[in-house]
Amino acid sequence: MKNTELFTEQKIIKGKNGLAALFLILLALLAFTALGIAGIVIASRAARYGSIIMPYSGPSENFGGALIVISIIGFVASTIMFAGLKTLKPNEALVLTLFGKYFGTLEGPGFFFVNPFVTAVNPIKRTPIAVNTAGTVDLQPKPAQRGEKMDLIDSASGKAISLKIMTLDNNKQKINDKLGNPIEIGVVIVWRVANAAKAVFNVDNYFTYLSTQADSSLRNIVRLFPYDVWQDGEEADEMSLRGSSQEVAVKLREELQSKVEIAGLEIVEARITHLAYAPEIAAAMLQRQQASAIIDARKLIVEGAVGMVEMALQKLSEQNIVELDAERKAAMVSNLLVVLCGNKEAQPIVNSGSIY
Repeated sequence: MKNTELFTEQKIIKGKNGLAALFLILLALLAFTALGIAGIVIASRAARYGSIIMPYSGPSENFGGALIVISIIGFVASTIMFAGLKTLKPNEALVLTLFGKYFGTLEGPGFFFVNPFVTAVNPIKRTPIAVNTAGTVDLQPKPAQRGEKMDLIDSASGKAISLKIMTLDNNKQKINDKLGNPIEIGVVIVWRVANAAKAVFNVDNYFTYLSTQADSSLRNIVRLFPYDVWQDGEEADEMSLRGSSQEVAVKLREELQSKVEIAGLEIVEARITHLAYAPEIAAAMLQRQQASAIIDARKLIVEGAVGMVEMALQKLSEQNIVELDAERKAAMVSNLLVVLCGNKEAQPIVNSGSIY
């Protein structure tokens, strides 16, 4: 069994001047029309009055009939030439085939004339896509919610391949992160067709191919990182989805580009638009975040309080304000830590007697 060969090279062709070709085609149509009329006139007059040149009607009738046949053939051939006229808008391309074989790719805006027997190929001509009010393309449209307008449109007008930069929104997905926690993540892929011939011949539908590969790449990348980093120390420098969204987006773009290169697509940018824990664990993770924040705040308060107590004892000792033995220092440290680390305001107590 012969293996399927992937298309690798694109042949850019230059079409002839379409206006000049149109003028010549119209001129040929007029000429063959006039020739046909002349043949009809000659044949009818020869049949009725005899030959204009010769006294017999036979040759003139044959001559008029020949003119009619030539005019019909020329008229049909000139009409076929209209199929070679192609119009392209900016950032559009036509992938052309001739009797089943790749003929070339026509690019650039203008009015061109090419071989009239070539056929333009566009596999996604009738792919339904949705465009929301923000102008984002969605290849998997959902029913419109209240207050949201969604319009289904054809993915391409005619047979032209769009070379414009487009945006793919594959909606939110539920994926497990590195720690196994289910999260919801949404990304937007900015892309364009870089090689129209690859996009047409190497994959069945490059829109759906891009959508599928984007889902697969996103799952592969998300499984490499935790949603967030909770520990201190060396692991605190580990990349996470929430703390290193730019780096994660770059890795996603690189992996997706390697997968869609075969389809002639270029990934311009990948952006994370939504990131959150799945609803079933969101409440528990919120409590964990709050507890972590409280612990971090307590650590900061204790560190500050210890520093203030140390500074107070050092100042008292340097300035010889009062001499404290080890027991009194311990009591002073205990009282200051209670005052500085407590959640409530301390109530002062005035000692009117001796502290010894």
